[in-house]
Amino acid sequence: MSPDAGQSARMQLRPDDPRLLPIHLRRDLVRSGQSDRSIAAAVRCGSLDRPRRGAYCDGPAWRRMSEDERYAVRCRATYAQANTEVVLSHVSALPFTVAPLWGFDLSEVHLTREDGRAGRKERGVRRHCGKLLAGDVIETNGLLVMSPVRASLEATMLGSAEAGLVVVNHFLHRGDFDLDTLRGRYDDTMDRWPNSLPTDLVLRLANPLVESVAESRTEYFCFQRGLPRPIAQYEVREGGVVVAHLDFAFPDLGFWIEFDGRVKYERYLRPGETAADAVLREKRRQDMVAELTGWRCLRITWADLADPDALERRIRRLIDSIAAERSRRRAS
Repeated sequence: MSPDAGQSARMQLRPDDPRLLPIHLRRDLVRSGQSDRSIAAAVRCGSLDRPRRGAYCDGPAWRRMSEDERYAVRCRATYAQANTEVVLSHVSALPFTVAPLWGFDLSEVHLTREDGRAGRKERGVRRHCGKLLAGDVIETNGLLVMSPVRASLEATMLGSAEAGLVVVNHFLHRGDFDLDTLRGRYDDTMDRWPNSLPTDLVLRLANPLVESVAESRTEYFCFQRGLPRPIAQYEVREGGVVVAHLDFAFPDLGFWIEFDGRVKYERYLRPGETAADAVLREKRRQDMVAELTGWRCLRITWADLADPDALERRIRRLIDSIAAERSRRRAS
């Protein structure tokens, strides 16, 4: 399946994106008149930096980058140095399909050879030889990378089920593919691949309504802790009109979960609003939802996800409290 125009646009990085920082291979620097001594001097003084052996880039720009951005540059450097036709695959395809890297080991660059051979071993590089089908490979930003369908399935076999779910939900919500397409590609040949057991779980949990890394992790947390599966992006209506969407709702239990992150209070500021204004607006929204539904709200953060035992205790205390309150009402 070739990506449509909208999908291709979503996967094109802007020319000034840090992940597209120009890379200079040693052979090119030498052809331009540099020597190993002058290159080493430039690295020592900080004007150049070395993402990997034999590849160089602007030093100050490299030092400003995040870990994810540096990983993308290392992937491009490795791709440029390959002596055979290769495709950036698995986790290494994700930066160039604009997908999250949360939860993955970024110490290795993953390449798949187009000729089906495994290739030589090299430190920091992992070569794969999985069979390529029509539509598995796309071109973006001058690179051959695995398509979102293929890359997301590969990612589920490389990292944890939680990290794989983050990637799959990201693509599903963005509309790169649907669950039937994903399952179909998995059943074609990949269901017999090594380490595919987590993939089966991810396909069962995948939900196109889940919008973010935090929400995918929250849904996975509920599964892992044996909690009922919540309804994502639950619609609250007043007079038949949708007045709010809840991150996760537990209608039978009488509560909902909202994830509080910086995005909610910074990225979606309305014109003229401060962060404090946004907080007050969110409080008014919570009060309105509570009045319309009679439910209670549990707000969680990244810190809560980092301490799942404590978060589970909070949720179960809330469930018990709501159940006790309902029993008192019935008895009165």
